[in-house]
Amino acid sequence: MPPYSVPRALCRAEETIKRSRFIGTAAHTPSPEDAKSFVSQIRGEFSDATHNCWAYTAGPPGSTARIGMSDDGEPRGTAGRPLLNVLLHSGIGEVTVVATRYFGGTKLGTGGLVRAYSGIAKKVLSALETKEKITPVCLSVIADYSYISALRRMAESFRAKIIKESYGADVSYVFKLPEEKAEAFQISMLDLTNGEIIIESKVSKI
Repeated sequence: MPPYSVPRALCRAEETIKRSRFIGTAAHTPSPEDAKSFVSQIRGEFSDATHNCWAYTAGPPGSTARIGMSDDGEPRGTAGRPLLNVLLHSGIGEVTVVATRYFGGTKLGTGGLVRAYSGIAKKVLSALETKEKITPVCLSVIADYSYISALRRMAESFRAKIIKESYGADVSYVFKLPEEKAEAFQISMLDLTNGEIIIESKVSKI
């Protein structure tokens, strides 16, 4: 999977619409469990709020494999769904937004609520700092001692780190590198050694 953007740190934005105060809080949540924990944290912080609506996506940008949302007492479809729609089109992955509302006494109507919740989500995400998430994989390699220096140089060029090495009849390495570079790295190692190398497997994603 190619690298993608995820939140670097918690971010918050606020706006007032017809005396209702909306507070948007966004954070990096790699899993549904992380998302639910974050929602609970914000609910605790704003326990006196009228609503703490939320949505999350715990995957790459636009992925709907692991998503969740809640209107938290607002009319159905006026809060959680608009928040989620903004998340799915933001280009940011593994993110949760909690939209806190303090009711100001004036009803916004269903259309007004959709605009308000969409707006606070867009506002907090536009202020959010992001970082690149690179999915690493591990490769287990067994080679002749004569290839040690060349393999190490090649590993550096592919941003592959040696996380384990052992020496017996042959030298054994476990390399960790970005997933999108793994196939090319394997081909290059085979070319370098004229096929005289054993690449056991992609051991695991970590």
